[in-house]
Amino acid sequence: MGERDGQPTRGGRSVDRDRAADNGAVSLSPARRARRSNPEKSRPSFFWFLAGVALPLSRLMMSIRIENGEKLPRFGPVIIAPNHYSEIDPVVIGLAAWKLGRAPRFLAKSSLFDVKVLGWMLRSSGQIPVERSGSTRNKDPIAAAARVAEREQVLVVYPEGTLTRDPAFWPMRGKTGAVRLALQHGIPIVPAAHWGTQRIMARYSKKISFFPPKKVRVRFGDAVDLTAFEGHPLDGATLAAATEVVMTAITRELEELRGERAPETRWDPSKRGQSETGRFES
Repeated sequence: MGERDGQPTRGGRSVDRDRAADNGAVSLSPARRARRSNPEKSRPSFFWFLAGVALPLSRLMMSIRIENGEKLPRFGPVIIAPNHYSEIDPVVIGLAAWKLGRAPRFLAKSSLFDVKVLGWMLRSSGQIPVERSGSTRNKDPIAAAARVAEREQVLVVYPEGTLTRDPAFWPMRGKTGAVRLALQHGIPIVPAAHWGTQRIMARYSKKISFFPPKKVRVRFGDAVDLTAFEGHPLDGATLAAATEVVMTAITRELEELRGERAPETRWDPSKRGQSETGRFES
């Protein structure tokens, strides 16, 4: 401990300033507040290693700006439901959640777990492998995801299930897994949208553009109100209607980022003769 202008200092910072920060007198960024208040990020875990690798690399290719970060709960189970139009989207959402103090788990293609180093990293960080058939290595994906929720963790579910088929990158028709999990277990769904990743990695491209770093904006919305569907049988009609509410919420956040309105009719691959899995070139 030293002195600066007659004031005691600690590590180059005024002790009075440290005390003021602890008392809330100093304005802190959402990311710094998250680090102070959320034990999930401060608790030693494999995510420390992942963050140590991903954060420096991410700065080479992107600058992430988080909007409405306070709308992502700092504690308890929550489902983040983002839009999806680039293979690098999970990196962006994962980094945004981590900066806000949460350690995200994803439903990921099972084939990724067969890649030696990548598979080890995915398993070590608690990610959930999903087969194309919808099973999780002989397990129900909803049950596997529910266990994450029971541990009061964050689960990222892309309602579209794959990269959007919409030529203009607007969210297409969603699948029902996220709302089924939310309604069955009473977990809030927070819609999220991001814009800018297409300049880093184009849809279906395997090439990453590193320089110069691209600006990426991530925006969170209010938790989706699904109370109108509570107590109803979770049949196809109920789940489809609830999913559309979620997709509308995601679209509204994306409209804010893009500064334009989405088409009135949502893109539906089944009505256009398109496959809903795998790659598709528009």
